[in-house]
Amino acid sequence: MAAAYDFTKLRRLLIIHLVVQIALVALLLWASWQFQQRLADRFLNGVIFSLVIQLGLFFPIKSLTAKEVDREIASSAIGLTPADLQALRRKRVTADVIKTSVFLFFLIFIYRLPNKPIILAIAYFSFILTCLSYFQCFNFAARREMRARAGQ
Repeated sequence: MAAAYDFTKLRRLLIIHLVVQIALVALLLWASWQFQQRLADRFLNGVIFSLVIQLGLFFPIKSLTAKEVDREIASSAIGLTPADLQALRRKRVTADVIKTSVFLFFLIFIYRLPNKPIILAIAYFSFILTCLSYFQCFNFAARREMRARAGQ
C-alpha cells in the first residue's frame, strides 16, 4: 500500500533554498570581482584550486543530502505516530549539528587565515561553492523523490 504524502512544507523549503542560492550566486560574483581586482594574475589559480576542493567535497555532500531528503520525505507522510515523529526529529537535529559544525569550521578557518588574498579567495570560494552544492543536491534529490512518490 502506497503512503500518502503532504509535500507543502518541503515545497516551501525548496523555495527558501532557491532564494538562498540566488543570494549565494550574487555573493560569489561579488567576491570573484573583488578578488580578481586584488589578485589579477593568480586569480585563475585560486578558482581552479577551489574547484578541486569542491570536487573532493561533492560526494560527501551528495550523500548527506540524500539522507536528508529521505528523512524529509518520510516526515511528509500522512499519519505518522508520535514515536516516528520523534525519531525523525532526532535525525534532523543530528543533521543540523553536522551542518552547523561545517559552517563554524569555515567561519573560524577564514577568520584565522593570514591576510593573504589568494588563500582568502580559495577559502571564500570553497565555502560558497560548498553551500551551493548542498542546496543544489538537496533540491535535485527532493524534486526527484517528490515526483516519484506523487506517481505512486
